[in-house]
Formats: sequence, C-alpha cells, structure tokens
Amino acid sequence: MANDPERFDSMLLAMAQQHEGGVKDLLATIVGFLSRKTDFFTGGKQGEWEKVVKDVFYEQAKKAQDEADKAKKEREDAEKRLKDIQQKKEQERLARDFEPATVTEITDQEAEQMQEDIEKDKKSKTDSGDGEGSSNEAQADNASEEEDDPKEKGKLKPNAGNGCDLENYRWTQTLEEVELRVPLRQVLRPRDLNVTISKRHLTVAVKGQPPIIDGDLDSDVKVEESTWVLQDGRNLLVNLEKVNKMNWWGRLVTTDPEISTRKINPEPSKLSDLDGETRGLVEKMMYDQRQKEMGLPTSDEQKKQDVLKKFMEQHPEMDFSKCKFN
Repeated sequence: MANDPERFDSMLLAMAQQHEGGVKDLLATIVGFLSRKTDFFTGGKQGEWEKVVKDVFYEQAKKAQDEADKAKKEREDAEKRLKDIQQKKEQERLARDFEPATVTEITDQEAEQMQEDIEKDKKSKTDSGDGEGSSNEAQADNASEEEDDPKEKGKLKPNAGNGCDLENYRWTQTLEEVELRVPLRQVLRPRDLNVTISKRHLTVAVKGQPPIIDGDLDSDVKVEESTWVLQDGRNLLVNLEKVNKMNWWGRLVTTDPEISTRKINPEPSKLSDLDGETRGLVEKMMYDQRQKEMGLPTSDEQKKQDVLKKFMEQHPEMDFSKCKFN
C-alpha cells in the first residue's frame, strides 16, 4: 500500500477540481503548504530544494513519456493486427473470386432434353397461375404471417448493418464477422480499458467503472482472429470473427434485445462480390433459415418431399398410409 502511486489520487483530484486556474494554481497551493508548514526551503543546504524539485519533476516526466510511448506502441500494434486480418480476408476473397471456372460439355441430346424440361416448367407455372401476380400475393402473405407470428413480436428491426443500435454501443454483422463500436465519454488510453474476448463471452469496461458490456455472446467466436483497437482515444472498435459463418446473430449478447433475423437484407453489392458458387450457397442458406423460422421445409427437405410425391404418383398401387417419413 505504501508504494501505491495512486493512493492519494482521489484526494488530489478533489483538490484540483477546486482550482479554477488549473495546474499552476494547484502547484502554488502545494508549494505554499511546504513554505508555511515545513522547512523545505530553509532546512537544508543552499539550493538543495531546487535539486529535489528538479529530480522529482524529471523522474515523473520520464514516467509520463514512457507511458505515452507504451500506449502509442500498443495502439499501433493493435491497428497493425487489425490491418493484417483485414488484408488476409481480402486475399482470401480475391482467391475465391479468381478461382478458374469449370466448364462441362453436354451432348446435343442432353441439351434438347434440358430445353424441353425448361419449357415444361414454364408451362406448368403459367397453368397454375404462378406468375408475377401470385409472387406479389405470396410476398404480401408472408408479410402478414410475420406480423401474426408470435415469435416475431417484440423483436427489433435490424439497422442498416444488419445489427442493432443500442444506448451505449452499436453492432453490425456480416456472415463472417461482427463489428462493435463503443463511443467513450472521455479520452482514454488502451491501458484504461478492460476488453476480454473469449469463445462465448465478451467484457468491455473502463477500469474503475461498471462494465459497458459483460455477457454471453449470441454464438461462438474465434478468439485468435478477434481484435480490438482504440481509435482517437474516444471510440472502441471490436471485431469478432464468427465460428459459424452460415448463421445471422439475433443479438450481440444474451442480455440485449433481439432483432428479427427474417428482416436481415445483405447489401446486393456484398452478394455480388461473391463468386457464383459461393453466392448460390449463401442465398440457399438465407432461404433455408427463413423457412426454418417459419416452420416450413428447407430447400433440401422440399426436394425430398417432391421426389417422394412423384414416386407415390407413379406407384398408386402401393399403400403409403402407414409409412412415416422424416
């Protein structure tokens, strides 16, 4: 306790707040105390007090400069790690985009069969009225179902970044990562913050104050690829790398209000950045997730049902009444 340099901080802070003239007035009060109540200026050899003052001030100045250099290095290192991760992601994206496409040749007979299947499909849609009008009606029905669905009641609409704007912070997401921005009410250094990222838990706090965030994450993250950096001393940026890249988060931590993942709509420009195969996979995943939330079959389940239905139609002599299909 005797060596704790911060043990008088609260007392000195209270004193400083009462000096409207700032540091100069505060120093005048302290030096005046030494002059009136001690023999600091007169009890030693001539000029000894000057040496003591210089030694103390130079020592503290060096400590302050060392701390500033350390904080600057920590900030630069964090920014470099963040930049390296972003460059790595960009290189991976470019590698996917420029992956050579494969071309499969088909025979004339196969081409004719494909064309016949397309024409039959168009005709069946026309006969059943499954055109643009029915598509609009289906969209209206879906919107109505969402409003009536008790699971959707109380859920917030996602912000422009498919996340949520809350009182003390804002988070956005892509399928790969979550970005958290926390505006701070004072200028701070990295060592003034307590940011702990674990696989399923996040803590963000200013030391000596109640946590801004302290809760379980909506899903697992890759700790080694998640980073945080303090920007301009006033804004904390946290990047969380998702483990499951096929899922949208409904909230940052479990204590947050939940957003409606049905209403998430990735920017078309983001989807267009993907190669054809990856984009098809992402769109299929989004469709399947919406179907699951509405209690409807996924695309794979629908295909199985269609195959079964076709088989049953081709074999009316068989009795399927006692069969159970999953």
